[in-house]
Parts: sequence; C-alpha cells; structure tokens
Amino acid sequence: MKLSYYPGCSLESSSKEYNMSARAACQALDVELIELKDWACCGATSAHSVNHTLSITLPAKNIALAQELDADLTTPCAACYNVLKKTDYTLRHDEEMRTKTEQITGFKYTGQVNILSLLEAVATKVGAKAIAAKVKKPLQGLNAACYYGCLLVRPPEVTQFDDREHPQSLDQIVNALGAKAIPWAYKTDCCGASLSLTSAEIVQKMVGRLVNAAQEAGANAIVTACPMCQSNLEMRRPKGAAGMPVFYFTELIGLALDLPDANRWLKLHLLDPLPLLQSLSLAR
Repeated sequence: MKLSYYPGCSLESSSKEYNMSARAACQALDVELIELKDWACCGATSAHSVNHTLSITLPAKNIALAQELDADLTTPCAACYNVLKKTDYTLRHDEEMRTKTEQITGFKYTGQVNILSLLEAVATKVGAKAIAAKVKKPLQGLNAACYYGCLLVRPPEVTQFDDREHPQSLDQIVNALGAKAIPWAYKTDCCGASLSLTSAEIVQKMVGRLVNAAQEAGANAIVTACPMCQSNLEMRRPKGAAGMPVFYFTELIGLALDLPDANRWLKLHLLDPLPLLQSLSLAR
C-alpha cells in the first residue's frame, strides 16, 4: 500500500520522535509513505484568522502535490490533518473558492485524493487484526488513556472519521498491541492547543484536569496522535499532577512490533517514559 505523506512542520522539529516512529511503524506494517516533494506549511492554526484565501491556497498546494503522485494523502499531525481536510471539503463543495484557488495555485483539483490522518490510515487501511498479527512483544501492563483531542474527529461533517464524542479507533489499536485501553470521559476534550504560547496558566488547568482524569480512570500512560496535544500534556502540567508518560500511538506500535529504534525515539521525550516501560519489562 502506498500513501503520499505530509509530515508537517512539527514533525521536523519539536516532534521528531513522532516522525521517526511513524515512518518505522508504517514500514513494518507494509505501508509505503512517499513524502511530498517541496511540501509547504499548511498554515497551521493561524492562517484562517489572517486571510481566508491564504488558509485555503496554502494547504491546496500540498493536495496538488499528492494529486501528482496519484496517492491518498496522510499526515500524522492532527492540526495539519484538520486543515488539509477542511481545504479538501471546501474545494469539493464551494465552486467559487475552488475556481479562485485553482487560478492562484495553478492546479486543477480533481477530488480523487482522499485526506487521511495517520491514525485513520492505520485504523482503516491496515486494521487492528493485521496489527495484532504482527505483535512480537505484547504491551502487557500498559494501561493507556487514549486521547484523541479536538481535531481528529471534529467537525464531523468534514472529518467523517470515527465518533465525535466517543471514538474507538485508537482504543482498538492499543488493545491490538496487547495493552489495555482504559475507558474515560475526556478523550476528546481540548488540551488548550496553541493557547500554551499565550495563556500558559489556562492550559495548565486544562492539562491538569486531563492528566488527573486519566489517573483516576486507572491509566498509567496517555497515548495520542497529535504533536500539540503531546507537547502540552508533557510541558504544561501543573505541579502535583500525575507523572504518567505520554506516547504517540506509532511509538507503541514500534514497541509491540519490537522495532530496533524504539529507545531512540523514547529518549527524545521531555517526560521520560522509560521508567514505566522498564518496570513493565517493555524496554531496556
């Protein structure tokens, strides 16, 4: 299976471990990721508040590159995914904006490329059963609170992926790896997102609530598919919040499939996950 791949800015800087583990996990799952040549920033969370046309044309350039490859487009970052998916939705349903975008970018939108988050790609194109069949080292003892955040499943008319209030795709993957996905009520609550840069005290309260809720539910770790969520959950904990580590789901796939570079990714975390993993005999 081949997918065009848009890493986005975070995965080449603050979230390198996500990029590294995503590539390794996909290779082990027989998914070939073809990185878009000369991809550009999708506009992140700010472009839409500055210039609506720019917020469509920036990600549209990346969709154009995927069209050239004639392969569905996947991205690990939940924010990039949401931006790309909204752009694709706009180009499909707003003829005036589609025409304007085509004139600016110089490409003809065909609508033949589907936009998938990496979580969606792994969940739907590989599947939990196929993942379970490749597990070499079940993650027994790892009780994970699966945290989807805001952007993977909302708005539902755009993302059209999983349940917006009670998604299950990440839970199913975690269970397939031999870990236990812990039921909890905060899996789609906001972590504070980019408010972390301007209102850190607000984000600390939001993150503290999430971490404490995960601990009360019986989790000893949190797993996510979003660089911003992962950063906030590690960096913005208030004093006294539980010290449980936060994993990218691709890192857990790498651990369960016993991929050789797993420790290399884990050492890039700000909150060291190795003590927990070593206590469960899941890492050296």
